[in-house]
Amino acid sequence: MLKREEILKMFETAGAIRHGHFELSSGLHSGTYVQCALVLQYPRFAEKLGQALAALFSDVRIDAVVSPAIGGLIIGQEVARALPEPKNQFGGGVPALFAERDASGMMTLRRGFDIRPDQHVLVVEDVWTTGGSTEETIRVVEEAGGRVVAAGALIDRSGGTIEFEVEAQSLIQVPIASYEPEDCPLCRSGSPAVKPGSRFVRTAP
Repeated sequence: MLKREEILKMFETAGAIRHGHFELSSGLHSGTYVQCALVLQYPRFAEKLGQALAALFSDVRIDAVVSPAIGGLIIGQEVARALPEPKNQFGGGVPALFAERDASGMMTLRRGFDIRPDQHVLVVEDVWTTGGSTEETIRVVEEAGGRVVAAGALIDRSGGTIEFEVEAQSLIQVPIASYEPEDCPLCRSGSPAVKPGSRFVRTAP
C-alpha cells in the first residue's frame, strides 16, 4: 500500500500541486490547486495510484467503475484495471465508464454506455472539494438502474466534511482552504482568479 508521503511525492514530482489564485469547478476560490492530470499523465504513477485506490475497496463487489468526465477518466480506468475480473465476464476486466455533461449541462451517460439493473458500481473521482461531481454521477448511475456501492477519490481536499450516501474513501486528505467568491481574501487583495486548465481569467471585483 502506498504511504501518504509516497503519494505526495508523486504529485510534487509532477508539479501537480500549484499555488496562486484559482476558481475551482465548484465555483469556490482557493490559493492552492491540485491538478491531478499532471501526475496521471505518467502511466506508472497512474497505475500505482489506481492500484492503491482499488485496494481500499477490496472487500466490495464491484461490477463497473463510473467516473465523471473529465477529471475522473484516467483514474477511473486505472482503478477498474486493478480490480479483480468479475464473474461471467469475457476477459475484458471490470468496465470503466464515464458520465459527461450534455448541451444543457446535465451529467449523463452517452457513447453507448449502459448499466445493467442492479449492477454494483464504484464511482471514482480525482479530487473532492464539494463532492458535487461525484454526487451527480451517483445520481446518473442510480437513474440508470445501477447500485452505487461506494465512492472513491485520490484526494479529499474538504477536510473530511463531505458526506455521501454511500461508503466513501480517498487515498489521502489534503485540507485546503477555499472561499465563496464574495468572501475570498485573494479577490480583496486585487489578485485575478484563474480557472485551472483554461486561459480564462476573472478580474477581481
